[in-house]
Amino acid sequence: MSPRLRGLLTLAVDIGLPIGLYYVLRAAGVDYHTALLTSSLIPGLSVVSDLVRRRRPDRLGMYMTAMMLGSAAVSLLIQDTRFLLAKDGWFMAVAGLWFLASARGRRDRPPAFVFTRFLLEGRIGPNRESWDVLWERLPAFRRIWRVATVIYGTGLLVDAAVRVVIAYTLPVDGVPGISGVQYGVWLALMQVAINVYLVPTGLYNRYSKLYADLSRTPADPAPRPGR
Repeated sequence: MSPRLRGLLTLAVDIGLPIGLYYVLRAAGVDYHTALLTSSLIPGLSVVSDLVRRRRPDRLGMYMTAMMLGSAAVSLLIQDTRFLLAKDGWFMAVAGLWFLASARGRRDRPPAFVFTRFLLEGRIGPNRESWDVLWERLPAFRRIWRVATVIYGTGLLVDAAVRVVIAYTLPVDGVPGISGVQYGVWLALMQVAINVYLVPTGLYNRYSKLYADLSRTPADPAPRPGR
C-alpha cells in the first residue's frame, strides 16, 4: 500500500471509528460524557501504536501524534460535555494559528509544503525533481507554499469557529455525526480553494516560468535585466 493511500485510510479510520463507537455506546444507554470520552481515545491509541511501530516519525507524524494525544488528554481531564464536543474546534484553531505563524519562517519548510509533499512529490516539475531541489533552487516555489500555508491556516480557523458554534448550539447527539461530515466538506472546499491558487502559479505545468531557473546550474548567474 502506498504511503498516500495508507495516510488517507488512517485518517478515515481515526475519524469514522470514534463517531461510530459513540453512537453504538449511546444506543447501548451509555451517557453523553462517557460515550464521548471513550470514543475520543481511539485516535490517540492509533497514533501511539504507529509511533511505536515507526520509532522515528516524520514531521507530519509528529504533528498528528501531538494533536491526537492532546485531544485524548483533554478528554480525560475535562468534564464539560459541550467542551468535549467543541475540542476539535479548539485544536483546529491552534493548528490554524500555527500554520499562519509558520508561514513567516525563512528557513523551515512551512506546513503546507510538508503535508502536501507526500501527495505531489514526483508528480510535478519538468523532470519530477525532488521537492528539496525545487525548494532550494526556486524562490517562487518557496513563496507558493508559504501562501498556501496561509490559505490552509485561514481555512482551519474558519472551520474551528464553525465547530465551536455547532458544539454549543446543536443537540449533543447530533454534533459527532455533523462533525464527521464537516471534515469531508472542509477537505473538499480546501482542495478547491488551494487549487484555485495553485493552478495559475504554474505548479502543475512543467513548461511554466516557475521552473525556468532549473535549466541553469546552481553556479550559473541569474540573467541581468536588459540581457
